[in-house]
Amino acid sequence: MLSSTSLKPITNPKIPFFSSFSIQNPSLLSFHLPFSPSKALLKPISATLIPSTPQPQQQQLYQPFRPPPSPLPPKFRSLDAQGRLDVLANRNGLWFEYAPLIPSLYQEGFSPPSIEEITGITGVEQNTLIVASQVRESLIQSKTDEDVMSFFDTGGAELLYEIRLLSASQRAEAVRYIVENGLDAKGAQDLARAMKDFPRRKMDKGWKSFEYGLPGDCLSFMYYRLSREHRNPSEQRTAALMQALQVAESESAKKEVSQELEGGEDEKPEKDDDLEYRVWVPVVRMQFGEVAEATSVVVLPVCMAEEDTKEILEAPLECRSGGDFGVVEAEKGWKRWVVLPSWEPLAGLRHGGVVVAFSDARVIPWKSNRWYKEEAILVVTDRNRKEVEVDAAFYLAKVDGGRLKVDTGSALKEMGVKESLGTVVLVVRPPKEESDDQLSDEDWE
Repeated sequence: MLSSTSLKPITNPKIPFFSSFSIQNPSLLSFHLPFSPSKALLKPISATLIPSTPQPQQQQLYQPFRPPPSPLPPKFRSLDAQGRLDVLANRNGLWFEYAPLIPSLYQEGFSPPSIEEITGITGVEQNTLIVASQVRESLIQSKTDEDVMSFFDTGGAELLYEIRLLSASQRAEAVRYIVENGLDAKGAQDLARAMKDFPRRKMDKGWKSFEYGLPGDCLSFMYYRLSREHRNPSEQRTAALMQALQVAESESAKKEVSQELEGGEDEKPEKDDDLEYRVWVPVVRMQFGEVAEATSVVVLPVCMAEEDTKEILEAPLECRSGGDFGVVEAEKGWKRWVVLPSWEPLAGLRHGGVVVAFSDARVIPWKSNRWYKEEAILVVTDRNRKEVEVDAAFYLAKVDGGRLKVDTGSALKEMGVKESLGTVVLVVRPPKEESDDQLSDEDWE
């Protein structure tokens, strides 16, 4: 084996560097190599141990720093901090031109309250301007119609802010619908939520009659679903269907809503004293970030179904929020709480509400087999309504030697149960990723 120390440097300049050389001591070579030296000398040995192929040049790791392009409009780039504050205070220029000045001031150490004190722009307005300008830029990059974009030249930041959660392609369709129909901020918010929620409702009745690519159809389907939360017939149900019919864009959606509206008027009214009338218990699939987007929430104590029923009876009956910061205060301490959007079934549940967590959804007597899924659920119960009265209602009861179960009033009556732990008002299923509602790579900003 040849090592670097066994090769002597060539001192004769007349001998080329790559010329062959003779072995002065063959015995040394035979000591290191298992083959015979005589056979090894049949072919001259090259003095180079590594083939003389050209080596690739080492990549230059150092790259000179190139600062990113400034997000500020050219006419504002030369201004110092005080100059930018003056622009914001006087609203010099268009709103989407001076909006980037706000984050540049954040980078220099200004806080939203300090900017509000100097310029009069509140923290909420600052956030709206920043986000709206980013949404506007994404619409320009996606080549949205110039006539539509011109609508937002002199205002409309609050409208663009509401569609921030939509993908780039959805935003383009949303702004078109907003401009054509003159929606306000609340209308834009409802539209954005309807468009984002639509793909998650595949299993709902009538879903296939509405087209996902039409914002009006998404909004119409939201009102269509809302109508089914009211009794039939009722003024609330009819009003929701009329809204759905008014905003629907496709003919299939209009036909579906019209059939529901006409069919509902022919049905017989249900009597409140009829114990066999159908009782609706909403089953809601929570969405990621839904609590953060909710305008109002409720805080309820949570009990585990595996623990003793004594825990349900001892859970706090009421939580109140008050003061300038809306601080939540319970009547006594508790170790488990859940925050839920203030959905309609929970809006009036201010006293006596409790949430029971089940690890297996099969504890619920689902009507359809497709709901028999092994997943955790939350059962919201009203402890003020314990008496088992309505056969078609659902109650939380202790059966089979202490096991908690959700069942209908008729089934509990057959078991001899006259008083339950409470009436079930809502079932909440956990958030779940939906592959059909994910943004593609090109949709991200």
